[in-house]
Amino acid sequence: MKLTSAQVERTLSQLAEGQAIPDSHPVVPQLNELFGDHTFFLDSNGLNIVEPTVEATRAGTQAARVVNLANWTDADLTSLAPHEPKPTDAIIELATKH
Repeated sequence: MKLTSAQVERTLSQLAEGQAIPDSHPVVPQLNELFGDHTFFLDSNGLNIVEPTVEATRAGTQAARVVNLANWTDADLTSLAPHEPKPTDAIIELATKH
């Protein structure tokens, strides 16, 4: 799922210690090739995306589930090991529908 800048900000406010990888970063084309067109996030667990969910954190909310794509392989957080996408328990509230 490709996020708007407002959705990225909302996601970062709810994703502990997370940061978005800018679309201009040289690694993004390779990530898009591997995982599809998404907004990618790094956090202490590794590489993540968010996917829309039919579940809402409460009625009238647009929500997305954090999906982990790769885990850090070292304590310095310098190398990632990709794996099958693993949905996490984390739900991000992207927008409140009025």
